Amino acid sequence: MTSKNTICLWYDGTALDAATFYARTFPDSAVGAVHHAPGDYPAGKQGNVLTVEFTVMGIPCLGLNGGPAFRHNEAFSFQVATDDQAETDRLWNAIIDNGGQASECGWCKDQWGLSWQITPRALTAAVTDPDPAVAKRAFEAMMTMTKIDIAAIEAARRG
Repeated sequence: MTSKNTICLWYDGTALDAATFYARTFPDSAVGAVHHAPGDYPAGKQGNVLTVEFTVMGIPCLGLNGGPAFRHNEAFSFQVATDDQAETDRLWNAIIDNGGQASECGWCKDQWGLSWQITPRALTAAVTDPDPAVAKRAFEAMMTMTKIDIAAIEAARRG
């Protein structure tokens, strides 16, 4: 890995599975080097996969099989800007249909507990509209959604 800053994500023995899922689901994503433990460690044995280098949409990451001590939570999430409803649906459904969980306002969790915000660019534009009434209508519409419905956001934006 050549990046000076890498996001390290903790997994309980499933870093390679997660990295493989991200690589096949998100554009500009890939699995890199897989490193095996040179000796026994608290969460595993010599020879087990210890770390996995991967990228998610161009962001360098390191999956660490650190064991069950720590879990992902919503304090960290990947925010994915989507261009249309088809891309929004594809990414949302890939996460949910592979053991994930829907949440609110475009948020969901993958099967490893990592949070994702599948955020259409149309939503970002609507809730940051310079007209406060437009932004409020779009925001209120978003607050009723799980997966974001771009047509409904655009309808709310128009009033």
